[in-house]
Amino acid sequence: MNKKKVLEKILSGLSDKSIRFEDLRKLTLSFGFQERIKGDHYIFTKPEVIEIINIQP
Repeated sequence: MNKKKVLEKILSGLSDKSIRFEDLRKLTLSFGFQERIKGDHYIFTKPEVIEIINIQP
């Protein structure tokens, strides 16, 4: 799925269960986040963002 459609689905808040993990992962990386994998936790960080993003497949 393309980046715009994934972002629209996320922002609508209506289809969280239908967003594929790999699409969410690619979208997060496209915004410049660095990825670190620890077990089944995918942790995304960015220097100018205080909070971390932790997603699981």
